[in-house]
Amino acid sequence: MKMPTTAILHYAAPPIVGGVEAVIHAHAAIFIQNDYPVTVVAGRGDQASLPSGTGFMLVPEIDSQHPEIIPISTELEQGRVPSEFEGMTDRLVAALDPVLEPFDCLIVHNIFTKHFNLPLSAALYRLLDAGKLRHCIAWCHDFTWTSPNSRPKVHDGYPWDLLRTYRQDVTYVVVSQRRQRELASLLGCSAEHIHVIYNGVDPAVLLGWSAEGRALISRLGILESDLALLMPVRVTQAKNIEYALHVVAALKAQGAAPKLVLTGPPDPHDPQIMAYFQELKALRKELDVEEEARFVYESGPSPDEPFTIGPDVVGDLFRACDVMFMPSHREGFGMPVLEAGLAGLPVVCTNVPVAEEIGGDDVIFLAANEGPTDTAARLLVWAEHSTVHHLRRRVRQEYTWQALFHQKIEPLLKGSEEQDDDRS
Repeated sequence: MKMPTTAILHYAAPPIVGGVEAVIHAHAAIFIQNDYPVTVVAGRGDQASLPSGTGFMLVPEIDSQHPEIIPISTELEQGRVPSEFEGMTDRLVAALDPVLEPFDCLIVHNIFTKHFNLPLSAALYRLLDAGKLRHCIAWCHDFTWTSPNSRPKVHDGYPWDLLRTYRQDVTYVVVSQRRQRELASLLGCSAEHIHVIYNGVDPAVLLGWSAEGRALISRLGILESDLALLMPVRVTQAKNIEYALHVVAALKAQGAAPKLVLTGPPDPHDPQIMAYFQELKALRKELDVEEEARFVYESGPSPDEPFTIGPDVVGDLFRACDVMFMPSHREGFGMPVLEAGLAGLPVVCTNVPVAEEIGGDDVIFLAANEGPTDTAARLLVWAEHSTVHHLRRRVRQEYTWQALFHQKIEPLLKGSEEQDDDRS
């Protein structure tokens, strides 16, 4: 299926440093990751500073700091429309028309609500009036008319009123509910006509995941889970993995969306261990937790090839999961307890001597003969009472750029296809 093509328009683009420029970089990256063609159109910036695969087109007059724009803006801020205004607007219409014509969707950052280049705002309005912009999305971060610092720089009448004019042929986006109310009041429209799409985070960047770790975490579906349990152990009977599978089944039965990730492989040269691994896979299927309980060993890029990971990717998993779970029958030392402590993960484990010795009162011990259902209930009680976990879960499920793209941004882009269908 052919994805709609998108142009992102702003005064400047990376490597220029700014909040909007950072959002543009994030948008371009997430578009490319999801196979949506995207081109950034700006007055300053360069392609090398954008994510690989992003197109870039330079139109110098878009820049708010263009040498011909600055004197026009200075006059406008004083309440005077200079004679050069209409000529610059004509130039921008002529420059932008062929550049923007091929795109199915145009995302305009701040230009419809900020005064930094009013000839550009006017040019876009002319292109809209002429039906030259197919699906225009005004991404409004800031509003000159309601800003205490910027309000003195705009005046009643044209062209300043463009920055507070509602258009039915534009889809408006703001970054918070407060901004939604503010813009609705400014434009004199219903708040329902303004979409709220928050800024997001890229967990791979923030948490320092390797490329291999990022791909694995995506394949495992960790970020979509309610509660991600990490077992950084090899497949052996001593690790009591069957108990962990029953805990996952109990979590699922109690309405949670859990994820259990076991990092280590079975020993392919030990027939007894390989037989145990097959028993675990059969139990996983019997408990209906094949998606919820994942062995890294079988989660590589190719499902038919065994997959192992190094310590760096194990570290990525520590930074992606919520709890280090170790229901072992016995441990020689229990290195995962130390690793979890350093990574800031709660530890839930059996009271093997070494865990008691190095973990003490700082870990959650499973009671003797505690059943999987009871353990699942304890885990859910912990999760419900941990404000850190609450926020972490909400951020990864709702506020990563990937989640925001699929839940909020992609439907807007799909809207461009619907508009094309309506016109045909």
